[in-house]
Amino acid sequence: MNIIDVILDKRYGKELSDEQIQFFVDGVTDKSIPDYQISALLMAIVLNGMTEREMTTLTLAMANSGQQNDLSYIDGIPVDKHSTGGVGDKITPLVMPLCATFGVQSVKLSGRGLGFTGGTVDKFESIEGFQIEVPSEKFPELIDATGMVISGQTPDLAPADKVLYALRDVTGTVDSIPLIASSIMSKKIAGGAKAIVLDVTCGSGAFMKTPEKARDLAEAMIKIGNLAGRKTIAVITDMDQPLGRNCGNTLEMMEVFETLIGKGAPDVIEVASVIAANMIELSGKNGDLSGEALVEECKNRLTNGMALEKYYELILSQGGVVKENGGISYKTLPFEEIRITSPESGYITRIQADIIGNASVMLGAGRKKKEDSIDYGAGISFYRKVGDKVRRGDVLCSLSRGPEYMGDDAILYDVMEYILDAYSFSSEPIEAKPAVIDIIK
Repeated sequence: MNIIDVILDKRYGKELSDEQIQFFVDGVTDKSIPDYQISALLMAIVLNGMTEREMTTLTLAMANSGQQNDLSYIDGIPVDKHSTGGVGDKITPLVMPLCATFGVQSVKLSGRGLGFTGGTVDKFESIEGFQIEVPSEKFPELIDATGMVISGQTPDLAPADKVLYALRDVTGTVDSIPLIASSIMSKKIAGGAKAIVLDVTCGSGAFMKTPEKARDLAEAMIKIGNLAGRKTIAVITDMDQPLGRNCGNTLEMMEVFETLIGKGAPDVIEVASVIAANMIELSGKNGDLSGEALVEECKNRLTNGMALEKYYELILSQGGVVKENGGISYKTLPFEEIRITSPESGYITRIQADIIGNASVMLGAGRKKKEDSIDYGAGISFYRKVGDKVRRGDVLCSLSRGPEYMGDDAILYDVMEYILDAYSFSSEPIEAKPAVIDIIK
């Protein structure tokens, strides 16, 4: 088989055979196909798309290109979740202990943040002593102890996807539903999941800007999952403004704790409860509860202390420090540097999440390159959200950094001016969008 023939077939809109796709993925994995030919086929896929069968074959070939996690030690059906990313997304640290209160055991493999999309690994690492790099042979022990384990992704998991992902980023081939869907689903399948709940975000702070585009991606991933024998559900959630009251690593984990003691933001509680309810239902451990009744029970357990006890177990099991008074010990406490006030009176109609996300990166909360270090204390806290009425001079948000930060203070004023561009106001009242837009099964 010749890679040039494969490229030409897709260039002229032909459907690739399973053998051609496997040949391509094998060549990506063993590096026998050079980057320029890989990039050529990626561009042909962007231009001409893929059928459901092609997407599924590509997904499974990438999933099988490296190590596959065996989760047979899990009691019941291994269920995983994935978020397509956003600003202030702190759902995983809430969903894991919440699901555990129903007896749902979960292994979560997560990545670090890049750009304004925060990484769950970075957030957990903001906790003093927490060990995020857990050897896979230790997973059964932790599952037996607490029902949960969270770890960074291993380099052996779907290695073909890592090559394709890196090339897509520099060749203008990111924006392709077949490539996005197969990338996400290959990692979930290689991770051992037998059922998957997808949090597909949409809006200014998400990759998919509209609900329609989000649904297209969700439906593609559901088709792949079902054809691959994995029951898959997608929850479309709003990311047109930051989720919750904070973005930034320590700030978000502090908000997780606030949520677990009953002081959470309504949008965070809603999204976490809906996603958890679908995971619990897929696991078969929902008992007599389903639909809205199950979501309501999730909201109760999230805020009445049941999930908090499981959260403590998770933190302690991986070396994190819980204080005697029940608080969590963090590596770096955020220091509020400056407050940003409203330039006018009226109702907030928009807080453009991508601007907020980029501003948090400027503060040091995120990375521009993989090798960049981050300031765990950096971030943004929101005092007013979309739909709130404000008067000129009211505090909209505040900027924080870690106390050991040694950078230029002038960046604070640059960030302040930049953030004000994210806000829009109206003299007329406006209703905020629902946090959960749709559920697709």
